[in-house]
Parts: sequence; C-alpha cells; structure tokens
Amino acid sequence: MEYYKVNPDNMIVRDHLALDRTILANERTFLAYLRTAVGFAAGGITLLKVFDSFWWQLSGWTAVGASLFIIILGIIRANKMKRILCTIRENNEEASNSNN
Repeated sequence: MEYYKVNPDNMIVRDHLALDRTILANERTFLAYLRTAVGFAAGGITLLKVFDSFWWQLSGWTAVGASLFIIILGIIRANKMKRILCTIRENNEEASNSNN
C-alpha cells in the first residue's frame, strides 16, 4: 500500500498513533544500521591492527568498506521513509486545519 496516498479525512486516532509509532520505528531502524556499521568498522580495524597476513588485511579493509556501505544504505533508506512519513503528516495537518 502506498501510504502517502492515504486520505487524511479517513484517519482516526488509532491511525495517527500508528503514524507516530512508525516514525519511532524508522528512527530505531536507522540506529540499527549505525550499530551494525560500527560493529563492522570495529571488527575491520581490529583485523587490520592485530594481523599482518595479506588475507586478514584484505578482510579488515573489506569490513571497513562494508561499514561505509551500510551507513550510506541506512541514511538513504531512513531519509526515503522520513519523506514519506512527512508527506502523510503534512496531509493530516492540512486536513485538520481545513476542518476547523
């Protein structure tokens, strides 16, 4: 379902609360991306500092690169969802202002 096409006049209190929960879930998901990226970066840096073998160094740099990829992916997905949620919220505010 394309949530940004929801008619704000049809929303009830439960729907507004669900929107708030979805916004909070989006924030938690973004933090999970960051936590995962930090874990990959820490593991990669550990491999780089502890081992001198070529394959361990390669694995370390791969993990550091993966952490950058995960951060970028998390930012893109969180911003995309934030835009959708802001559109829904703006539509709700416009509808509530026109009803008053």
